[in-house]
Amino acid sequence: MAGDTKHRTAQLTADLDGFREVQRLSYACAEAVAAQLRPGVSEREAARMQREWLRERGVRDWFHLPFAWFGDRTAFANFRFPLQFFPTNRKLEPGMPFILDMAPVYRGYSADIGYSGSLGLNPVQDRLMADLRAHRVLILEQVRERRSLREIYENVERLMTRQGYANRHRAYPFGVIAHKIDRVRERRWSPTAFGFGTQSLKGLAGDALHGHREGWSPLWSPYRFSDHPPQPGLWAVEPHLGFRGTGAKFEEILVVTDSRDPEESAFWLDEDLPHVRRWAEEMAA
Repeated sequence: MAGDTKHRTAQLTADLDGFREVQRLSYACAEAVAAQLRPGVSEREAARMQREWLRERGVRDWFHLPFAWFGDRTAFANFRFPLQFFPTNRKLEPGMPFILDMAPVYRGYSADIGYSGSLGLNPVQDRLMADLRAHRVLILEQVRERRSLREIYENVERLMTRQGYANRHRAYPFGVIAHKIDRVRERRWSPTAFGFGTQSLKGLAGDALHGHREGWSPLWSPYRFSDHPPQPGLWAVEPHLGFRGTGAKFEEILVVTDSRDPEESAFWLDEDLPHVRRWAEEMAA
């Protein structure tokens, strides 16, 4: 029994290291591409830059292909259909906000991240980013309290309203603020469909079927199918604020376990990410 427990602990540690590695790789890509953005670069070009940067470093599969949103598209202005999320010919201008979003699979581990920035100064997006910190704190606290995903979603939305912002993750399919991620079987050739890796979609569909039988969902939404406590596993969480045509979000992995110890029952996978460092610097200033 002790040997089995030690083995499971070692495997969990190895798995978390793998997910942390691909998440850090993704944020390194976002920072590298953001540093290369110039006036006149289009969303499609920014998305291609992300793909090429990651492929040069060994990425061959995706949960979803990279996205880039510029200007009021960072707030999903007038988004009505899924195809509107895909990169367009919108060109970056000085002072314009942008969001880079990518979900690579690397060595069988997946991540899904969102990186917000602007080409030059943008005080509105700076304020949005500063105010996102409270959402990261709230989500972790309430997951540890084992409140239902639906209740946490509603409380995040209430916080947004108090801050004076619109909930822009409601624009996503099913209005999700998060979804489960998992390991993905490595293959030499990994096709995509509608911008999503077919292997990852199969895994998410399998989770949905399994969860339906047991009364939980791999999608964290405002709907009744998310009215259950957090399911152990890894969740890509992305609260997304909008204000008058400007949007900002972070997206990172939240680990949920079945531990009775509050601090071990849920925790952010990595505390050394760009938005976390940014908040630490602001608090120290």
